[in-house]
Amino acid sequence: MIPFQFTRSVRSLNRLRHIAQVLTRHGFGHVVTRLQLGRFVPVWMLRRKPQGPTGELPPESIGRRLAQVCGELGPTFVKLGQMLSTRPDIVPEDVLKELRLLQDRVPPFDTAEARKIVERELGKPIDQCFTSFADEPFASASIGQVYRAKIREGEEVVVKVRRPEIDDTIRLDMQLLHWLARSLEELAPELRLYRPTVIVSEFEQTLTRELDYVNEAAATARFHAAYREDPGVRIPRVFWELTTPRVLTLQAVSGVNAASLMAAGADPEGSIDRKLAASRLLDCFLKQAFDLGLFHADPHPGNLLVTPPATIGLIDFGQVGTISDEWMTELVIIVYAAVSREVDVVIDALTDMGAISLETDRASLHRSLQMLLDKYYGLPIKRFDLGTLFNEFSEIMRRHDAAVPRDFVLLIKAFSTVASVTAQLDPDLDLLELLRPRLRRALQDRVSPKALGRETVLAGWHLLNIARRAPGQLRQALRRMSAGGWRLDVHHRNIDRLIGELDRSSNRLAFSIVIASIIVGSSVVVSAGTDLTLFGVVKVQYLGIVGYLLAGVLGLGLSWAIFRSGRLH
Repeated sequence: MIPFQFTRSVRSLNRLRHIAQVLTRHGFGHVVTRLQLGRFVPVWMLRRKPQGPTGELPPESIGRRLAQVCGELGPTFVKLGQMLSTRPDIVPEDVLKELRLLQDRVPPFDTAEARKIVERELGKPIDQCFTSFADEPFASASIGQVYRAKIREGEEVVVKVRRPEIDDTIRLDMQLLHWLARSLEELAPELRLYRPTVIVSEFEQTLTRELDYVNEAAATARFHAAYREDPGVRIPRVFWELTTPRVLTLQAVSGVNAASLMAAGADPEGSIDRKLAASRLLDCFLKQAFDLGLFHADPHPGNLLVTPPATIGLIDFGQVGTISDEWMTELVIIVYAAVSREVDVVIDALTDMGAISLETDRASLHRSLQMLLDKYYGLPIKRFDLGTLFNEFSEIMRRHDAAVPRDFVLLIKAFSTVASVTAQLDPDLDLLELLRPRLRRALQDRVSPKALGRETVLAGWHLLNIARRAPGQLRQALRRMSAGGWRLDVHHRNIDRLIGELDRSSNRLAFSIVIASIIVGSSVVVSAGTDLTLFGVVKVQYLGIVGYLLAGVLGLGLSWAIFRSGRLH
């Protein structure tokens, strides 16, 4: 077991106890036992198994129970559940469906406290910053809540205020999550393929970015600059003088959100040109992916606004993804190879991205991908569901223990969401017709003489640098070898666990010997039959009786410890 580093903190132990008990209460007692956290949970809770009307709960209930766990454990775990809901490559679809229902809504904190935070962050009274500030928030989430306000120029703005003390809560939970992830990899080797430590690290990076509103402001400003000259797209402007890590002030963007627009009977007056809006929305996202290398990672219908007749508004840039030139090259290759049903090229590109390891059965993966591409080949565009295709592809990758990079998954997921919205706004929109010229241009840019020349120069520089350093490194290695400075380190993954078990067993054996010694000594004293007294007050036989009682108490304690460990044999 990996040493727990937070024993000095009562708060940490209480939080860990709470996590263990919530997991157990929702039917994950086997996980608690596997993580050796049973000492935090009553034995009767560990023995209880979740039951349905007909006995054992069906597998799909795991997702529902997991969502309940996240909701009960608070903001950090709600965010973790939401992040996992975007990873079909590592989470089964039946669990994803339940995690997607997690709502990041909590009761708002007091507006008076929010005003104090704004004044403290901006360094002056709130009346000097805003001519009006709403008494109640119109949105409240686990990290912050949002108010409507007006600045002195008369412009309407929205103000996001971070919750007080949320930093300490998330910091503590992240420490525990890192420890739990390392413990899972150590104590459950079958889960190592899903890289729990990597997932938690990625989650921490994402959550850290969300906690600092300056990151969201910077992303919003970058998008605003990119679409400043585009009359068909509106991005809120950042008011930097009213923005800090805890307070974010943005221009208010009006419009009908896409969720409402897609509802039956929406826009009865026909004021919105749905075809033009769909085309602009899709082109807007393609520009982000192919030109900016920065994309809105959470384009759900609530974050997509449409102003008559067809102006697109994008809000909430708390989650953004980045695509490097290298990954974009691999993405273009994958798309072109998939259209041509060149499965070997697809697998090679995924390998270059680090998605496929040496342990992956490439032959089995090849067959699965070939069947997937054959299924959708020649399918009419109106029957083509990108979201379903992405889910099936993710299931194949998960089944073959392949892990696609997070930003790559976010890009495809976001694109699937946008494609779904545009398909409902305009069922006749030809997705491939808009996508084809972007792909062609992207491929041409990456195989152009200029791009190839740049890569050749960089590769030559790296080779020259290696050649220049090689003699010195070889000389150093030979010197260390001749001086006996080479050492072979052998590391066994489970040796710490073995040492811990041996240590625990030896302690119990020593404890048993002590108890036996007390019993033997007490028996000798009691059977002596002498009238000797201790200090002339207490008969020696009474000490033997006390010894029996002490041995009994210690024996009960030892038995209870063995019983709680679940190892009676």
